[in-house]
Amino acid sequence: MNKVLCSTKFLELKATTSPIEGVDWIYAHRPNAKNVVVIVPVIQDKYVLFLKTNRPPILNEGIGQYCIELPAGLIGDKYKNETIEEALKRELLEETGMLCYDFKIVSKNIASSSGLSSEVCTITCAYIDDDTIYKTPVSDGGIIVDRIKVPIDKIKIWLQKEQSKGAILSAQALASLFYLFG
Repeated sequence: MNKVLCSTKFLELKATTSPIEGVDWIYAHRPNAKNVVVIVPVIQDKYVLFLKTNRPPILNEGIGQYCIELPAGLIGDKYKNETIEEALKRELLEETGMLCYDFKIVSKNIASSSGLSSEVCTITCAYIDDDTIYKTPVSDGGIIVDRIKVPIDKIKIWLQKEQSKGAILSAQALASLFYLFG
C-alpha cells in the first residue's frame, strides 16, 4: 500500500504498510525534488560558514530558540533536470551570496530521519577562495536570520556554546562536519 494522505506543493504525507505487523506507517515525502544538497562552505581553508535559522516546527513545539545549519536546498524543485553541481552553486549563491568553483561531493543518500521522511541528501564541500558577497543573500522568507563564519578549529566549542544558548543543531550539518574532519 502506498497512499497519499495530504498533498501540498512542497510536501506530501503518505502511508505505507510497515514490515512490522502490517500497520500503517506515515511519513513525509517531497514530491517536487529528487534530493537535497547540503553545502559545507569552507572559506580560505580557515572558516566554515553556518546559518542561524528560525524553523517553524522547532519554534512552534518549543524545542529550541533557533537552529544552526549549513546552506542547503532542494535539487530539482525549480529546474527539473538540475544536477547536484548546479543546485550546489545556486543554493550557495542564494543563501550566502558567495561563489564557488571548487567543490567535492563527499557523500550521497544521507537520511536525517529515515523513520519520518523519505528525503535524502548529498553532502558537498565548497571551497571558497574569498568571502566576497556577489549577490545579496536571501532570508528565505525570514527563515535565515544570520550567517556566522566560524574558525574550523573552533567549531566544536562554538556549537556547544550555541546549544547552551538554546540552539538546535541540524543533523545534516553534523553529518557534513564528519566528512569535513574525516
